[in-house]
Amino acid sequence: MLKKMRNNKLKIVLVLFLVLLLAIVRAYEDELFYDPFLSYYRGDYLSLPFPEFDGFQLFLGLTFRYFLNTIISLGIIQILFSDLKGTKFAAILYFLLYWILIGALFLVLHFFDKGNNFILFYIRRFLIQPLFLLLFVPAFFYQKQNK
Repeated sequence: MLKKMRNNKLKIVLVLFLVLLLAIVRAYEDELFYDPFLSYYRGDYLSLPFPEFDGFQLFLGLTFRYFLNTIISLGIIQILFSDLKGTKFAAILYFLLYWILIGALFLVLHFFDKGNNFILFYIRRFLIQPLFLLLFVPAFFYQKQNK
């Protein structure tokens, strides 16, 4: 095990660097992205109406953040598994999931009442956090083990 780690020092350092980048994106989310729901969900959101928001700016902010997280996550997947075909597959999944989630988010915002705070919360969570990375890494690992 230690011998393998020594042989893969560069991979380990690169993955740790990319994870650090994900943490920086999270740490500076208020400064980097337009998202009035960040402060909304920090408060007592169950009793509050949705905050005022600019739909176009929200779309751009969420898109920028999602694709920033996606690029970093795809880098981690490529470094861990060294499988370009698998990384391309993950990129396609990220792209398709983005359109499903962004569509669902705006449907909830415009056509549902405030009682759907949790639905909006979880859709946003998948858009703004690299949660798919947490799903894809074990899946790719399992796939690699069973080849």
